[in-house]
Amino acid sequence: MAWLVVAAATAALAAGMTRLGVPSAALFAAVLAGLAVALTGWPRTRWRRGERLELARPVSKGAQAVLGVLSGALLQPATLAELAGSWAPVLAAVLATLLVSVLAGLLLGLRRDVDAATGSFAMVAGGASGLTAIAGELGADQRVVAVVQYLRVLLILLAMPVVAVLLGGGSSGTGGGAGSGSGGGLSASAAPWWADVLFTAAVAAVGIWLARLAKLPAGPLLGPMVVAAAVSATGLTQGATVPAPVLQVAFALIGLQVGLSFTRSNLRTVGRVLPTALVLIVGVVAATAAVGVPLLRLTGASTLDAYLATTPGGLYAVVATSADSGGDTTLVLAVQVLRLLVMLLLAPVVGAALGRRRGRPPGG
Repeated sequence: MAWLVVAAATAALAAGMTRLGVPSAALFAAVLAGLAVALTGWPRTRWRRGERLELARPVSKGAQAVLGVLSGALLQPATLAELAGSWAPVLAAVLATLLVSVLAGLLLGLRRDVDAATGSFAMVAGGASGLTAIAGELGADQRVVAVVQYLRVLLILLAMPVVAVLLGGGSSGTGGGAGSGSGGGLSASAAPWWADVLFTAAVAAVGIWLARLAKLPAGPLLGPMVVAAAVSATGLTQGATVPAPVLQVAFALIGLQVGLSFTRSNLRTVGRVLPTALVLIVGVVAATAAVGVPLLRLTGASTLDAYLATTPGGLYAVVATSADSGGDTTLVLAVQVLRLLVMLLLAPVVGAALGRRRGRPPGG
């Protein structure tokens, strides 16, 4: 009964947020629903004392696998072809974005109530939902990471229409929807629904199995992501991706995992962190534009497309903005996808390095 009430509340909140154009509405709604349960203590009185409502581990791993399949499926042949002719400036822009965001994360980690791993994963630009899903396993505070990551996405979305006009584009028309920050599909799948289901199930199963064999950190997400990228890059999948209903359920499960883990104490911690995080987010956006735009101009991209390609978040919204302004959508998508994959693949490395600095392993 408790899960039915939480599911109904999440669905109702998600529907309302979707109408308002909130990015990743299912994830946000689930965080709020889980937060309400965690802070009120309902329905703990009907259980053994001290027991909390929480997701079963296989369920959260399954949600991570779905996000991994979604991320990997973005690597289509057209994306690779776009990168092939201008890989040097694109790779430089991606690595510069990574460096700037990690440095900002280390600055955030200087606060006494935020460690270096939490600060880094909160500020790293790329794959907000994926980083939120695996942050806990890599030694970071998943709650802080989720709030700061999506604060960055919201700020980028709010500024995007103004930036598009100033840089010579038209009306963005994004509305903040489209599941920005890896929260929804870029467009309708080119494959039939049964092919999407088969693709998702097969890639998730194989990816999790291979990740377990390889003992890959954050394997339930990274294993399916690598397999999906390898298969999608061949073009054999004919554009198959995660079905929209499955994706929304996965985002809701990740949101519940975050929301249910809150306590009054760490909610106050998140509140204290937000002002510093806000300043650093603005700095990251400005720094990545200052570095990335000149690099991508070397490929012949317009100033607007160069900005959109290097914007640290809001993958689907920036691609939509580029399309609405008549820009090079393929280039924007290619750079954003490459950054997302690089960020997620390097996340365990960053977590391990910061874990050694603290004298304990990631996830400890």
